[in-house]
Amino acid sequence: MSVIAIDGPAGAGKSTIARAVADRLGFEYLDTGAMYRALALAALESGTDLANAAALTALTESVDIDLRGDVVKLDGRDVSELIRGPGVTAAVSKVAAVDGVRRAMAAMQRARADAGNLVMEGRDIGSAVVPTADVKIFLTASKEERARRRARQMGLATDEQSLKELSRSIEKRDRADAERKASPFVKANDAVVVDSTGKDVETIVDEIASAALRVIDEH
Repeated sequence: MSVIAIDGPAGAGKSTIARAVADRLGFEYLDTGAMYRALALAALESGTDLANAAALTALTESVDIDLRGDVVKLDGRDVSELIRGPGVTAAVSKVAAVDGVRRAMAAMQRARADAGNLVMEGRDIGSAVVPTADVKIFLTASKEERARRRARQMGLATDEQSLKELSRSIEKRDRADAERKASPFVKANDAVVVDSTGKDVETIVDEIASAALRVIDEH
């Protein structure tokens, strides 16, 4: 049973690439970032104080978050689109910084990983959640490309000024995730770095899938 961990900064194309790699290999796909987004949505809707670590941890343990492919359900409700809204995007780093939240989420994620044949993407999969993953990829891209991708994903303007502002927002989130005490966003020492700048999806998927198959065959 194999696990492929794909980590990287915001806007690097992790979701698109991880989903495509899973399809190519016939694996399941798990977007761990969507789990934190679902929790952030639950916190916002319930009025939970984002500065109250105990309340956020308790909330994590009380809600049901289920991911199957691209469908994200919160207590049985499809929130796949709601979790991509600007309010959730602004709140998710605060939620994800809570140690108790990360421990609870990591337990859920490891339970999925134990079943094997899974492509997991996020910010700390290879470094903290599943450090024994068979294949670890750190997917990155230039800050300009990441801003353009995120703008297209969110349906935002792509003029120069808008992209600069979005780039600053992305860098701020990356910095916050890298500086958090609980499972900070870092590249695993044994991760293979894949720079997606200027590459189409098919090329990147070929690169990652080939590397994964080599390791899986060796095992």
